[in-house]
Amino acid sequence: MTIDITGLPPERIDFAVSPLAELGVALHALDEPAHHPGLHGWATATAAGLKPDLADRLHEANFLWTATMSDVFHPYAGLPGGGRPGTTLAEELDLLDRLDEERFVRAALEFNCSSSMEEPVRPARVLELAANRGPRQLEFARRLLDDPSGVRAWLRRLFEECDEAFFADTWRRVGPGLVADAREKGELLRHRGVAEAVRAVSPAVAVEEDGPRRLIQVDKMTHARTTATDPAVGAGMTFLPTSFGWPHLVVLHAPRWRPVVQYPVGAPSVAGPASVQLLQRRMEALAHPLRMRLCRQLARGAYTTSELADTYGITPPEVSRHLSVLKKAELVTVRRRGRYVLHQLDVAAVARIGGDFLETVLR
Repeated sequence: MTIDITGLPPERIDFAVSPLAELGVALHALDEPAHHPGLHGWATATAAGLKPDLADRLHEANFLWTATMSDVFHPYAGLPGGGRPGTTLAEELDLLDRLDEERFVRAALEFNCSSSMEEPVRPARVLELAANRGPRQLEFARRLLDDPSGVRAWLRRLFEECDEAFFADTWRRVGPGLVADAREKGELLRHRGVAEAVRAVSPAVAVEEDGPRRLIQVDKMTHARTTATDPAVGAGMTFLPTSFGWPHLVVLHAPRWRPVVQYPVGAPSVAGPASVQLLQRRMEALAHPLRMRLCRQLARGAYTTSELADTYGITPPEVSRHLSVLKKAELVTVRRRGRYVLHQLDVAAVARIGGDFLETVLR
């Protein structure tokens, strides 16, 4: 995903915290605990403590935070002139009330029409897409098209009841750490520049120079482009830390909305997340049956090209071609012993593939 920041002054890049955005990822973790193994205890205890009526209404709207994270959790990003998140959930719900009706409807419909966010809202097409997603989505879409103000009020009350039931206590626990992280990244931005601050957000985020353009690249399987200099909302973009987000790296990239990157803090300590390209190279490398057999041999010890050729009855050049693919995928290590070059499987890298795959597709 690409965010164009060409000509954007550093002071227009904001590190902030958002109670409403954190509520969104908390609701996601509550509905998708398999995505967040470190939060099983919290999710189980919280779900058990919900009153049946609140649990039913959360189920009624959970498509706003399960398959996709609705932009309704970032209302300040859609307001003319941009702006900052509120300091409390109530302030942010007030910002949600200030979104014009078209922006609110588009944001709330993102779960079934995200591919046509730049087109006019066509009720018949919206209902057709919602029907394909299921009866709950269809009913919600009908209510939203018929009475957007009523749905907005219903959502506000739902989020307020979540605050009363569990989120106020959760925010008191995680909020100070998020404030500290945002302050730290903001200081890094002021003293070391945009590239250093962005690098500290996640290894999956980087600043790149493309001729006269300056871009923030987010390494996700989703392909999208947006700009941080849209006059409709004012130049700028926002980075938000989240305690509940890992392994997700959420990017708001809707047309005519200020870009937002919501990045996880306190993620498990790993050697560094694999890029989408590296993961693809590794899976393609292992898909070949002969390379699988070579890996079996290389997992047992270090071998030369000639030894592998003799073992499998193929020519050394053919072995070299397969080893080259494995080396480009960073699955094989190489060391020299005298005049011999020895190859061995990087067992730790292979062991990480399953976790890297899940983190990459969920990112």
